[in-house]
Amino acid sequence: MLEILKALVYGIVEGITEWLPISSTGHLILVEELLKFNTSADFMEMFRVVIQLGAIMAVVVLYFHKLNPFSPKKNIRQRNNTLALWVKVIIACAPAGVMGVLLDDWLDEHLYNYTVVAIMLIIYGVLFIYIEKQNANKKARITKLTELSYQTALLIGVFQVLSLIPGTSRSGVTILGALILGTSRVVAAEFTFYLGIPVMVGASLLKIIKLGFDYSAIEVTALLVGCITAFFVSVFAIKFLVGYIKKHDFKIFGYYRIVLGVIVFTFFLFAR
Repeated sequence: MLEILKALVYGIVEGITEWLPISSTGHLILVEELLKFNTSADFMEMFRVVIQLGAIMAVVVLYFHKLNPFSPKKNIRQRNNTLALWVKVIIACAPAGVMGVLLDDWLDEHLYNYTVVAIMLIIYGVLFIYIEKQNANKKARITKLTELSYQTALLIGVFQVLSLIPGTSRSGVTILGALILGTSRVVAAEFTFYLGIPVMVGASLLKIIKLGFDYSAIEVTALLVGCITAFFVSVFAIKFLVGYIKKHDFKIFGYYRIVLGVIVFTFFLFAR
């Protein structure tokens, strides 16, 4: 029962931090230290990734109509725009997909540690503050997803490669990249949501293929609880972020990242 409660906490943390640009890894690494699972190392490696499937289902549910090119409520132009959006998503996901497959083991071995996570939290926190100050008096060049070109989608995908480094935040680095390339905050966030679908599904499948799925009933139950919790919490987190950025910028998340980075580094420095 205790492991199930721990999975519930993990799901809440994942659901909130996956979509806000504050690094789910940075938060989960702290949660793992405070609430250790009584499971194998292989299960935890798989759990960290597969729990994201619950979060990504929230995007599928919330944006199902917008993402469904075969909706009977759409005219031909709208269907073509939806198909074009999926092509842009696939193009944008290709760089991170390729690099993720090639570097998966190396990244887990060399970069999944609190020092890297803390540094990335702080660096991208500073970048969020800097970029938002630079864009304060600028008008976004791309204010609709239909205005997003294939070339811009690919460049956003190149930025997404940086998210392979723990602590960077996939949503954070893709939003930053999109802002630098001239998109509005709403377009940057929404496109980032869509990019998460193939990225998270692919990453989860890669871990399952690599590690298998031979786990105990308690471990499987914990995974299901984590995924389901992450789904429901993600629904609220996504709605919050979309509503927030219509009236505010991302600087608050930059400050939060810097504070969290200092906390992560300090915590593990004195915990050793």
